[in-house]
Amino acid sequence: MIDPESMAQLRKELRERMVADRKLLEDLRAEVRSGLGDARRIMPRQTTAVSLVGTDGGNNRIEFDPFMAQLIRVVDSSNNEYCLEVVTPTTNLAELSKRHITDGTAHTALGKMMKFLGASTLWELSPMIKKPPAIPSPSWVQVYRELTEWAVLFSLVREKDYGTDTVIVWDGLLRSKVFSGTLFAKLRQGIDEGIREQKTRRRRSIYVVGVAKHSKVLQRYRLAMMLEGSMRCDYPCYADVSRELEQNAYVWSEYARGGEVESGEANKFVAGKMFFVKFGGRPRDPIWPVDLFESQINEAQVVFGSLLADAIEGFPVPFYPRCLQRAHENAALVDFDMDILQQGIVTAIRESLGESAPVLDELALIDADPAAKRYG
Repeated sequence: MIDPESMAQLRKELRERMVADRKLLEDLRAEVRSGLGDARRIMPRQTTAVSLVGTDGGNNRIEFDPFMAQLIRVVDSSNNEYCLEVVTPTTNLAELSKRHITDGTAHTALGKMMKFLGASTLWELSPMIKKPPAIPSPSWVQVYRELTEWAVLFSLVREKDYGTDTVIVWDGLLRSKVFSGTLFAKLRQGIDEGIREQKTRRRRSIYVVGVAKHSKVLQRYRLAMMLEGSMRCDYPCYADVSRELEQNAYVWSEYARGGEVESGEANKFVAGKMFFVKFGGRPRDPIWPVDLFESQINEAQVVFGSLLADAIEGFPVPFYPRCLQRAHENAALVDFDMDILQQGIVTAIRESLGESAPVLDELALIDADPAAKRYG
């Protein structure tokens, strides 16, 4: 513990630093005044909202040393399953690529996205997946999961028939840095084509929106916004966030460079325009960072109005889209499901060991973490 004298000195220095850095807060308030649009009231609308979400790698990693099997599963808020497979960090990437696309023929949603983008292998799709025989980093599994989720979104926009106008809710902001070169920009164009095709041929308006739980932009400006009274109204509202405000918050400015930028480096990572949105009707209700698909910025009132009723019913997180919470509930594999999968990997190892399988029974009786007793 810090002794009382040291604590007093720390408090003194903290007060001095806060006084010295007061100008920083004033600068942030000035940035909010110039970079955050006026709060606009959200008017309710009736539109179907379907959320897309993949399993959380942290929750669905099936560990049994030396194996680390990861479940890749993508479902929506109606519990429709679009992908289910198991990979490990040592999975043969060449064989995995062939599972999705062979000789230009696509077999899965990921394969269809690869074909559209002109990539015949996973390492052509992302620089974070190394071409064999190079030894890949174990983190390639998380990249592969994200690519799969984008592929499912791509498929939902371009191929699915909808009975009514629909808002597809992406879990997170509509941005990515896992694609090679300009492939993400091409993917953005493909999604835009699918939206226009749905409108032209099927008379359905499909909206794509990304809702994040947190953002560096909101974290940076939250205090300044409160001091300025931004979005402190007694009704649901949204406010446009300028690209300049975003760039001030991100280490890499290209993560805030949209398609409207006419000079400098082209936009390769961003498919959305950020808004701050408050679905609750009280001044202190939570504010969420939300990306609208770039070509649908003018439809902000329609999209947020469509999400309003769903967010008001949000549970257990209040004023957060219920469809997204349902998708998370459907995707999470816990308790009985996880026990079955854990037992499945043990059974598979047992079968592969043959006569040495009884070692597994001995291993099950050994405490895997005896040091944990120090917390008892």
